[in-house]
Amino acid sequence: MILEKISSPADVKSLAAEDLETLCKELRTFLVESVARTGGHLASNLGAVELTVALHRVYDTAQDRLVFDVGHQCYVHKALTGRRELFDVLRQLDGLAGFPKPSESVHDAFVAGHASNSVSVALGMARARTLLGESYAVAALIGDGALTGGLAYEGLNDAGASGEPMVVILNDNGMSIDPNVGGVAAHLSRLRLRPGYYRFKKGYRAVLEHLPGGRPLYQLNHRIKSGLKRAIYPCSMFEDMGFTYLGPVNGHSVEQLCTTLAWAREMGCPVLLHVRTVKGKGYAPAEQQPERSHGVSPFDPAVGPGLERKVDFSYILGHELVELAGKDRRLCAITAAMAEGTGLQEFASAWPKRFFDVGIAEGHAVAMAAGMAKQGMVPVFAVYSTFLQRGFDMLLHDVALQGLHVVLAVDRAGLVGSDGPTHHGCQDVGYLTQIPGMTVLCPACFEELKAMLRAAIDMAGPVAVRYPRGGEGRRYPAWTGEAASVLRQGKDVTLVSYGTLMDEILAAAELLAEQSVSAEAIKLHRIAPLDVGVVAESVRRTGRLLVLEDCNENGSVGQQLAAALAKAGIAPKAVVLQNLKHAFAPQGTVSQLRKLLALDARSVAGQVQEMP
Repeated sequence: MILEKISSPADVKSLAAEDLETLCKELRTFLVESVARTGGHLASNLGAVELTVALHRVYDTAQDRLVFDVGHQCYVHKALTGRRELFDVLRQLDGLAGFPKPSESVHDAFVAGHASNSVSVALGMARARTLLGESYAVAALIGDGALTGGLAYEGLNDAGASGEPMVVILNDNGMSIDPNVGGVAAHLSRLRLRPGYYRFKKGYRAVLEHLPGGRPLYQLNHRIKSGLKRAIYPCSMFEDMGFTYLGPVNGHSVEQLCTTLAWAREMGCPVLLHVRTVKGKGYAPAEQQPERSHGVSPFDPAVGPGLERKVDFSYILGHELVELAGKDRRLCAITAAMAEGTGLQEFASAWPKRFFDVGIAEGHAVAMAAGMAKQGMVPVFAVYSTFLQRGFDMLLHDVALQGLHVVLAVDRAGLVGSDGPTHHGCQDVGYLTQIPGMTVLCPACFEELKAMLRAAIDMAGPVAVRYPRGGEGRRYPAWTGEAASVLRQGKDVTLVSYGTLMDEILAAAELLAEQSVSAEAIKLHRIAPLDVGVVAESVRRTGRLLVLEDCNENGSVGQQLAAALAKAGIAPKAVVLQNLKHAFAPQGTVSQLRKLLALDARSVAGQVQEMP
């Protein structure tokens, strides 16, 4: 096998051209078999095989800077840069990261887990190169999905005007961007991709610049040509920004990709290379249903990723919204390109006129929701916690400042597992609870999610309902609107948490009981506005407090409780805030991470035993 002989990009460069097709086939087989064992991102990587091979034929990623957008399409890049043998531990604790990670390899230029920032980052690198007088190439690889985010256009606008030599590679696997019209446009597209075209253009310009009056003549010809081209070849958006546009290129032809990438690199100006690919290419189940084959759990490669929908918090959210929308015509649902991930497919089918997918544009989604709420609708924005971060300004300025009734269904709150630090939802507690007028509810089981969602729809002002990835653990008593409740009586220590971490608190109380320690377990149903009454009454009796959270310490509920107790003149003998402190959590299963970060029941019990 050719792939077994590839240990670095140098081996890719040394391959004969006739071996490249075989290498691509072997890479696809390797991807399917590897992701089937570990889970991960499948369809996006299958679609980028030839493009990644071509990039390593043209660029030296140890020196040149290749910036991935989102980064979930980096598996082939990792396999070709000496990490193929690590795929058995892909996305596992202490294993191979599922996204680019500079600390993992010199070939990874930048961390990438969120969308639309690659052009801005690449431009920053290009400008640093110029200012420091260094020599290396810079390229950004961005997909058409990431191009729905506004940040991408901020980067494109500046990069095109900068004049900095860099290449933006648009991997277009679904969205039509200024499609070519007619036979003449198709002919010009083919013409523009011929080597002779650029050799002639370069030589023509060089000759005219050395002749008297040559520069004005070249500029006149260029303006005439540009006007004609725009009239019959409507791809001018990028060129209006200052880019030289190349394409569209067949993204599954390594030969054409290598040739065009080499030209683009040598042009010495901002270049936009438009590449057409097929998501899931070469593996029928992924090609037929690329959305279902995006992020997958382990599966049988002979059958394909499982298509059954698991009953998890996301599913419950979507199903409940469908019923609520039938009772209230004002209710609508919003997603930022994550309809399936947030469980909204059923809503999209049942209430299509009240379902809005805005693309990868979380800030826009929040602002749009504010506009809808101002005019009498009840918008529910279902969004992953890690992506809601991008809408923080809009939450403050557009929603909270006017007290508008926008409901945030904050999915993937807390630790999410194998996607790692770019995707853990560990910041929303800190920023949501500081927003004036914001209510934050934290269900710990499916029935609580339903009850809290119904309450959120009927409340005034902004409301967030935050819940974890996956399924429920323990089932809790029906929630009737209280801010907090005592789930277990005790006299020696007060244990406090919210969400599914209450499972660990109750398990810790049981372990402590075996050691003759009586622990009182308090569940916070609402963390903003924070009602400290139940906790304060308990701590007055026990004299000890432990607060368990899977968020960072600054801005945590534990800090807020400790401050409130001090303000009330309550001075417990010991206070333990058990959380992520000031670090980003790594990748791994949620259960592994809870043990590693001392957020599991046994660690909680151990901390209590050490209290004075």
